[in-house]
Parts: sequence; C-alpha cells; structure tokens
Amino acid sequence: MAKVVRAALVQAKWTGDKESMISSSIALAREAASQGAQILCFQELFYGPYFCQVQEPEYYSYAEPVPGPTTEKMIELARQTQMVVIAPIYEEEQPGVYYNTALVIDADGRFLGKYRKNHIPQVRGFWEKYYFRPGNLGYPVFETSVCKVGVYICYDRHFPEGWRALGLAGAEIVFNPSATSRGLSAYLWDLEQPAAAVANEYFVGAINRVGVEPLGDNDYYGSSYFVDPRGQKVGLPASDSDDEVVVRDLDLGMIEEVRQLWAFYRDRRPDGYGPLVTP
Repeated sequence: MAKVVRAALVQAKWTGDKESMISSSIALAREAASQGAQILCFQELFYGPYFCQVQEPEYYSYAEPVPGPTTEKMIELARQTQMVVIAPIYEEEQPGVYYNTALVIDADGRFLGKYRKNHIPQVRGFWEKYYFRPGNLGYPVFETSVCKVGVYICYDRHFPEGWRALGLAGAEIVFNPSATSRGLSAYLWDLEQPAAAVANEYFVGAINRVGVEPLGDNDYYGSSYFVDPRGQKVGLPASDSDDEVVVRDLDLGMIEEVRQLWAFYRDRRPDGYGPLVTP
C-alpha cells in the first residue's frame, strides 16, 4: 500500500543577521506547514551567511552548542507545526572544536540526534577546514514519525560511499542541504543527486541557498528539488534567484517497487569491495 509523505525544502537568501535569518526561515517553514508538509529541511548553515568564502576568526561566533538556543527554537517550531524538522547549524562541541551539523527533530519536538558533515573541502571559496572538523558520528538514519531519514551535507554528495551507507541503514528520504554556487560544480547539481537516488533507490531532497552574499562572489542558484528512486524530479525545481518553499508528495511505496525491479541491494558484492576502504 502506498505511503505518501508531504515533504518540504526551504531555500533562502541571507538577510544580513542571524536573528532575522532565523525568523525568515521559520516564517517559510510555517508556510510549508500551512500546505500540509509533514517533514522539512533547511539549507546548509541555515541561520548564517556562507562564511567559508573567507577565513576569518570572527565567524566562529556563529557556532553554538547542541542543545542551544537554535535547537530550542527548532524544537518549538516542530512542536507547533507538527512537522519533522532538519536544521543545519554551526555546532560548537567545546571551545575551538566545531562541526557542520544538521539537527533532526521529530514532529512532537523530540530531539532525535544529529549528523556531522563528514567530507570537508578546502578550495577557493569553500575554506571549510578552517571552520569545521570532519564529522565523527558516521551515517545515522533517524526513525522519525513520518519516515526513515538520512542527511548528507553539501560536499558530501560527491562521495558515493555515504549515500550507500544511508541506504543500507534503511533511509527512505535523504536530505542534502547545500551552499552551491554557479561555476565550479553547477552542472553537477542536476546530475549527482538523481544518480544517487537511482543507485541507492530512495528519495533525495536537494536544498541550495540563493543570492550573492557580501563575503565573496559566490552566486548561489537555488534550484532546490526532490528526486525519486527512478531519478526523476518530483515536480519542478525551485527558482534560481528567490526565496522559495518546495512542497511535494513523495510516494514511499515506490522504494519497494524499484528495489524489486532493480535489485541493486541483492546483487551487491561487498566481499569484493575491500580495496575501496584501504587507504
């Protein structure tokens, strides 16, 4: 029997300060809830600018503990809207130890856990090793009241191993919150997530921010979308220039259907994959 989940993505421009960015994002989330969304994900580092365009210690101030003030606001948002909320933030584990983290909160406000971005780039415009340690929590899948959820943050999407780990752990929807700009990898935006959805036979929600931010010349092009296990986009992508809420109905029954048709999990050969994890 089909199980349809109404899922949402939020893409937004930087407003200029943390508090107004949180307020704007919450307003967009409430808009999604008014359309019946049951689960929602914000963009990477949702309450700040993408400060990794520069390497300056002042931006460490955006980090906060978990639980902390933003965690509490997201818990309250989940409770009030009865939506599962995935909120990517800048986490301070202890002074000087920071992670690029996504919080996962169930529809009743229960904090289910977090994912820490595992793959950290260090190239022009994406100086992330200056700000984040590599994640150390593996690839958790969260049993929410709506479905089984995985998270894979931005640069992670270039690495197939984590996508597969989430599938093996039972993920039905994997959210990929990002800060992706025109130029270097724009053409991959329409290639990688559909390919990952096909290879791993689950739904993917790809979220990107929009606009040019004052810290650099990165032009974030939005175009957030959902893709199904056949690699087909569910409805049209979002705008490439404006704030937008993407709300789509995802038929999770398609996962079993596709896995029976294309038996990729059955035909895996882990006995031959040892060299893939040998440094």
